[in-house]
Amino acid sequence: MKYKILFFALLFSAITFAQDKYYTKSGTIIFESSVASFEEVKATNNKVTAVLKTDGSIASLALTKAFRFKIALMEEHFNENYMESTKFPKASFSGKIINFNISDLSSSDKIYKIKGTLTIRGIKKEVVIESSIKSVNNIIHIKAGFSVTPEDFEIKIPSIVRKKIAKKVDVSFNFELKKR
Repeated sequence: MKYKILFFALLFSAITFAQDKYYTKSGTIIFESSVASFEEVKATNNKVTAVLKTDGSIASLALTKAFRFKIALMEEHFNENYMESTKFPKASFSGKIINFNISDLSSSDKIYKIKGTLTIRGIKKEVVIESSIKSVNNIIHIKAGFSVTPEDFEIKIPSIVRKKIAKKVDVSFNFELKKR
């Protein structure tokens, strides 16, 4: 009898604490820091990993060397001089979607705020991001955009190119997360 009670207690606790996870390894992050009249400063990373738990916890990870620019020299400067990709190979975000309830999702976009910590070059910055979230065919779509400055992450822009790079960097991401 003791074993039956113990078995059901363990089974109940496993069911209670188990959370579904939604996952992607092909999320997209785009950043742009272009200034009118100068060459486009824009890069895309299509290999971003993201995980969403049903309680609204969300985390993502991007390898900095996976950002692609139109101009190879720009990509080289980004990795070697600005991001120091060898020393800081990853950028990450960890946070929580405020007032998130997965059962409220539908095929229509719903606006949520995501609060968390963005880590770039080993420097952490608290951010609040407004996002659009929906669920279509059991795939959760999250789109959002926000701005940061190079100074937020101690990225030094040489004076010779300072006028060619915007003071704010616009970041957008798009994740299509499947149940795992």
